[in-house]
Amino acid sequence: MRLLNQGWGSIKRCLPVLFAISFAAVVLLENLLFSATAQIPQFTSQEIRGVWLTNNDFDILRDRTKLRDAIAQLQRLNFNTIYPVVWNDGYTKYPSAVAQRVGIPFFFKGAQGQDVLADIIAVSHSQGLLVIPWFEFGFMVPLTSELASNRPDWLTQKNDGTKTSISAAGEVAWLNPFHPEVQKFIKDLVVEMVARYNVDGVQFDDNMSLPVDFGYDEYTIKLYVQETGNRPPSNPQAQAWMQWRADKLTAFMIDLYQAVKATKPNAIFSISPNYYDFAYKFQLQDWLNWVRMGIVDELVMQVYRDDLQSFYSKITRPEIVETQKLIPTAVGIIAGLRNRPVSMSQIQSQVRAAQQRGLGVTFFYYETLWEYASEPATQRQEGFLSLFPNPARRDRSQITVLKPNFNSAVLPLYTTASVGQRARSYFLEVAVAGGPPTRVLLDTGSAGLRVSKEFLGKIPVRKTGKIVKEILNDGTILQGELIYAHVRIGPIPTKEPIPVHLVTTRQCLSQKPNCSAKSGTPFSGIIGVNYSEQTLPYNPLRKLPGNFNNGFIVTGNGGSDSNGRLTVGLTARNQEGFKMASWSQQPAISGIPGKRWDLGLKEVCLTIAGSSMNNSCNSKMVFDTGSTNGLIELKSPSLAGKLKPGRLRPENTVQVSMNNVFDYTVVPGNRDGFDVWNVNISPRLEHAAVINSGIAFFDKYDVLFDPINGKQGFRDRFDAQPTFEKL
Repeated sequence: MRLLNQGWGSIKRCLPVLFAISFAAVVLLENLLFSATAQIPQFTSQEIRGVWLTNNDFDILRDRTKLRDAIAQLQRLNFNTIYPVVWNDGYTKYPSAVAQRVGIPFFFKGAQGQDVLADIIAVSHSQGLLVIPWFEFGFMVPLTSELASNRPDWLTQKNDGTKTSISAAGEVAWLNPFHPEVQKFIKDLVVEMVARYNVDGVQFDDNMSLPVDFGYDEYTIKLYVQETGNRPPSNPQAQAWMQWRADKLTAFMIDLYQAVKATKPNAIFSISPNYYDFAYKFQLQDWLNWVRMGIVDELVMQVYRDDLQSFYSKITRPEIVETQKLIPTAVGIIAGLRNRPVSMSQIQSQVRAAQQRGLGVTFFYYETLWEYASEPATQRQEGFLSLFPNPARRDRSQITVLKPNFNSAVLPLYTTASVGQRARSYFLEVAVAGGPPTRVLLDTGSAGLRVSKEFLGKIPVRKTGKIVKEILNDGTILQGELIYAHVRIGPIPTKEPIPVHLVTTRQCLSQKPNCSAKSGTPFSGIIGVNYSEQTLPYNPLRKLPGNFNNGFIVTGNGGSDSNGRLTVGLTARNQEGFKMASWSQQPAISGIPGKRWDLGLKEVCLTIAGSSMNNSCNSKMVFDTGSTNGLIELKSPSLAGKLKPGRLRPENTVQVSMNNVFDYTVVPGNRDGFDVWNVNISPRLEHAAVINSGIAFFDKYDVLFDPINGKQGFRDRFDAQPTFEKL
């Protein structure tokens, strides 16, 4: 976040003005900007009145007398939070064993050799101000620094091999945020500081990110190929490539948040990004996702603008309105630079606009509050006092671990597994017991998470000693112990340990000797998300936190190389356009939460050209992402007519429909996952026919599963383009 003294035009904080996509103009007079805010929540006891203490302020920070005077003045003017820089230019502002271990020999000391951070904390706390150290550089590092020189393999690069970018700090390199050693270094650095000092929290700004052009280093390319089966596209803004990197950053921020909270539970985990569109598109910072996931305790969004209307348009954006309903929220305001002062009238108009919206404010940076200004210092100080006439103390004890507050999230469904690639399928990324994220088969036809022991991490699991045996449709027998473990589905952790079938052996039924176990292909794992469980383990989506456990939507990819989508958490918005049908409720089973349902829809109409099935509406149908091809089981040979059991031919067009719900027609062919359909005779059926749609159905229809109300929904993807809520 640092601003250099190189003129306003070269300042990073003004770049969003040049890059931002234009939104609807805010044509309001200044006196109208401060009205109609009754619906905005007010966090009076947690109102943020802050200031960043930067490298430019270091002459003050290193001198004990000047520091005491500065903090006392801030207290008199009713400020309540300071954000002192502790990590920039590849150095710390405190003695760090973590930094020394990676060859960083130097740290900033005070004029008398004192620990600057310890002094800031002691003086600030004596005046009642919170201290939230600011890791300004995040993953950014000068190319000439010891860290970059000693660890060149930690750096990432652009597609053309360029290793640096131009920032407000000059030409800089970027640590690879996807490299485990880089992640460990940053996490260790943060935890060391939080554990060692009596800080009130920690803050990360827009440099805890990666410029969208980066990520083409050897390590990241290899990881991307391993997880997706594809090389990164040459276009750095390709959607799937951006999402993959943004999701990796999110996973790291979750890990960092958890590490901070494990060290100091009531530490404030603060972020200070740019506005969301810019942050995500250009810096891969999906910070609204972080807020919704409950891993952010306060937000200070940087809004460095001269024009009041432009300023106002940013602080009224939907993501700000949403965020301030959840956590203390503030706006970062530019107070000036040494060679570019900002008038007190501009500062006051922006602060008042923020206050009228129920937002706090934080100023960049201390010396420009009144030292580098066109007005006299006393006039500036009187101006700040008029903005903050009364004290507003912040109480860190009120900070508690937040629960996810957002209602819906969209997770990618990958076309490749981490191991044991099957034919066309969808794979969801999960992590078990802190293990590596692994892609397992998404199966709407079964219930329970089944993985091999190689998937487990180092977080302790609870063993039950119970042996579970599961038989898959293709005749594969999975056998192993039932354990309980913490699981992360995509970036979302379950709210408690859940049952996991730890598969140790696979074999084939004697009746189906050519099952998947015969080939010796590694087991990719299965996450079964069906709600008609027969026994444990149950559908793990039932144990997602917040609104996430109330249902989901599966969206296919049309057979392309793009990812499909799993939307967890049903809302009024994401259910728009669905036509609904009802399930039948099943008896409860002890140990399985929620209601159980028979997910086979009844009274489905079936027509098979060349058979006796002609719009027969006494059929039952299931919708199964775990089945590559379509399958029709008929109760009697008479229903098949002249058809023989086995694969259907192109002349045997299949049509399945449900009145005013869906109407699906397919011409059988020979492409697995697209048009292969088989027919069997099964005399024990309760219905004339039972139909398994196979995965291709999800290309035409978005399919909704609602376990609360016992309903299934279908939305034709070719009739309308629905809106999706981004995680």
